[in-house]
Amino acid sequence: MKENSSPAAAQVQIHLAERSYPIVIGSQLLGNALTYQHLPPAACALVVSNTTVAPLYATQLTQALKARYAKVVLLTLPDGEVYKDWPTLQLIFDALLQNGCDRKTVLFALGGGVVGDMTGFAAASYMRGVPFVQVPTTLLAQVDSSVGGKTAINHPLGKNMIGAFYQPLLVVCDLDVLATLPPRELSAGLAEIIKYGPIADMAFLDWIETNLDALLAKEPRAMAHAIQRSCEIKAWVVGQDERESGLRAILNFGQTFGHAIESGLGYGEWLHGEGVGCGMVMAAHLSQRLGLVDMPFVERLTRLVRRAGLPVKGPVLSTTDNAGRYLDLMRIDKKSEAGEIRFVLIDGPGKAAVRTAPDALVREVIDACCA
Repeated sequence: MKENSSPAAAQVQIHLAERSYPIVIGSQLLGNALTYQHLPPAACALVVSNTTVAPLYATQLTQALKARYAKVVLLTLPDGEVYKDWPTLQLIFDALLQNGCDRKTVLFALGGGVVGDMTGFAAASYMRGVPFVQVPTTLLAQVDSSVGGKTAINHPLGKNMIGAFYQPLLVVCDLDVLATLPPRELSAGLAEIIKYGPIADMAFLDWIETNLDALLAKEPRAMAHAIQRSCEIKAWVVGQDERESGLRAILNFGQTFGHAIESGLGYGEWLHGEGVGCGMVMAAHLSQRLGLVDMPFVERLTRLVRRAGLPVKGPVLSTTDNAGRYLDLMRIDKKSEAGEIRFVLIDGPGKAAVRTAPDALVREVIDACCA
């Protein structure tokens, strides 16, 4: 791409009145100064990345930003879900204060979901709110965590329990960065893509089944379509329910079980997408036991999750009362109300609903679905 040409990209708009913003999807975006030309002026930009991503892409981004910001600072955090915590968050605040950053300073999250969540939370908190931009480098972050304004850190007792709703100015999904994505991370991202089919668009689920091999091979056209359609569905949901008071909860399909797995094993043992993939299978089984879908639907979803390279059997979290341990962890999930677990279930193909279920039935599902 010529330096003075505009990046050719698809665009999905998040409609939130004065806080609306675009998601741009395409190639050769990250290192092109024109990608960022409509951002507000500021004396300084802070790029937050991690030890895995920074060596690959930080130079491209910082060089592009120097065309707009007089001072560009790079902060490299340790990599991993285990570092999505208060001490690591403080490193971002340290960098902002040490560099005299003011309220116009723009933060750039260059990395996966952990970097994006922490940078967004720091932006929401620093001086009571400064602008930030998401530059997601994993498939999961491009189709889910970078979109919609959820920011958070983990607590030892629960995932994403401390955070804020805070929207970015821009999301930049550069397809080229996926070339360096390890197979396990690719599969984790596919879990979030698969999720959108059962909850909102069965035609998209059909397409995923047909094109899964192309997605596993990172075929550019297939990846571009999957990312764009996923972002379109999430944009539609977020535009109607930004703060998850109703409809947006359907985006948590698989996460009630998945978060229990992540926190029960210790953060980082399973990737978030692996927890979601297995959690979708468990939630589908619960949906079937409640009479909402038939067993062929559950088997279809299970086959697809397995083909994507994701686990379909949950881990054993307790050798004395495994189901009880799952239930305890799910009760402190942020979606619970008054200690009552709320599950996102499939209320017929292509439609999701938030429901409760008897503990005895949930225990049956956990016992049947755990290795």
